[in-house]
Amino acid sequence: MRKKIVAGNWKMNKTLQEGVALAQTVEQMASALSGGAQVVVAPPFLHLTEVKKVLKTVSIAAQNCAAESSGAYTGEVSAAMLKSAGIEYVILGHSERRAYYGETDAILAKKVDLALANGLTPIFCCGEVLSEREQNLHLGVVKTQLADALFHLSAEQFSRIVIAYEPVWAIGTGVTATSDQAQEMHHYIRGVLAEKYGAAVANEISILYGGSCKPSNAGELFANPDVDGGLIGGASLEAGDFIGIVKAF
Repeated sequence: MRKKIVAGNWKMNKTLQEGVALAQTVEQMASALSGGAQVVVAPPFLHLTEVKKVLKTVSIAAQNCAAESSGAYTGEVSAAMLKSAGIEYVILGHSERRAYYGETDAILAKKVDLALANGLTPIFCCGEVLSEREQNLHLGVVKTQLADALFHLSAEQFSRIVIAYEPVWAIGTGVTATSDQAQEMHHYIRGVLAEKYGAAVANEISILYGGSCKPSNAGELFANPDVDGGLIGGASLEAGDFIGIVKAF
C-alpha cells in the first residue's frame, strides 16, 4: 500500500527562531494524531539541523540540493551534506527553481541521481504553466518533465521517488485545481509510470498534489484514488492550517 504524505515547503520564510518554534508546534500536534499520513517539513537550509532536533514523529526535507557532489560551487549544498545532517527527503524540480534559477530536466536528472546515491528520497515536482493548460498541452508537458529527468533510472531506483504534481497556475495564487483536474493528472501520471516501469511499480509510487491546498479543500482532493497527499506551501507556515490538512486523511 503506497504511503500517504503531507509535506510542508516553507520556502524562504521564517527566521531560525520562528522556524524552530513552528516545528515544535507541528511536532506536538502531529504526534497527537493516530496516523494516516507521513508528515514532512521542509525548512530553509539554515534551519535544518536545529529543526531536526525538535522532531520525532515528523520527517524533514531540504528544499533543494546541488547538481554536483562537491567542489568550488559557492553557496551550494550537496546531497552528501544533507545526508550527513540526517535529512530524509529533498524537494527537486519545484517550478520556482525551474523558473527563477533556470533548472532544466538535465540538471534535475543529475540532482536526482545524487540524492538517490546518498540515500535521500527525492520529492520530484512537475507541472504546467497556465498557457500550457489553456492550450491543452498540460499532459504532454508533464510527461516530458518526468521522462527527461527520471526515466534513466532503474525500476528499483524509481521506486524510491515521490512525485508531486503542482500546476504552476495554482501555486500561491489561491486558485486550486478542481478535484477532477487533480485526479485526471494524477491518474495520467500513474499511467505514464506504468508504461515505463510496469503497473506494480507505478501503483506503489506516492503522487502528491501541490497548489493552494488548504484545510477546506484537502479532504476533497485527497479523496481521489490517485492523490496520495500534498506538497503544501503557504498553509504549511501556520501549524493549525498544516495539521488541518494532515487530518484530511
